[in-house]
Amino acid sequence: MSGVRVLLVDDEELVRFGLRTVLESAGGFEVVGEAGNGADGVRAAAELRPDVVLIDVRMPVMDGLAATRQILALPHPPQVAVLTTFHVDEYVHAALAAGAGGFLLKDTPPREIAAAVRAVADGTATLSPAVTAAIIESYVDKKAAPRKAEALRRIADLSDREREVLALLGTGEPNAELARRLFVSEATVKTYVSRLLTKLDLVNRTQAAILAHEAGLLEG
Repeated sequence: MSGVRVLLVDDEELVRFGLRTVLESAGGFEVVGEAGNGADGVRAAAELRPDVVLIDVRMPVMDGLAATRQILALPHPPQVAVLTTFHVDEYVHAALAAGAGGFLLKDTPPREIAAAVRAVADGTATLSPAVTAAIIESYVDKKAAPRKAEALRRIADLSDREREVLALLGTGEPNAELARRLFVSEATVKTYVSRLLTKLDLVNRTQAAILAHEAGLLEG
């Protein structure tokens, strides 16, 4: 079997069963393992080397936040997406700051799950865009006053084009839309984004979107 290799980490067996069923039925996925807590999830990620880890935020033994940090510290880490309900709180904000690439609602319609996981696997889009956008806005609203000056300092050396790309990343739009707005190819967009993440020392597009909002690039 080949395709996107996925590790499921959730303490609810029914949730893991549902995700496995949806992904394997869609084709193009291989669920390489499951874990019922964060500690087992970290061990499984290190051993199985999946492309994507879908991880719950609230679990016994080790929570999803601590597990996400450890997974992303692995050599050549997988993409990590957080399984969540639509409840924006500091715990989810912390997962975002830790480097989670996006969010997937546990009640996402099955037809949307496979497309969402494919998107996070190639790093070109976050999961559940509307939910991720709401979480980013809430996170930035809570942190705006103390962090705007720092965000502006971090982007001070960006060129006008780089600022434009960063602002577009803040919209959460996929590469095809960014390419249309920038009048370039999708391949060129990927190059822009990769260079921007490296220059700003960011883990993923979600962190870039947060920085864009913190710096006020989407205002006005």
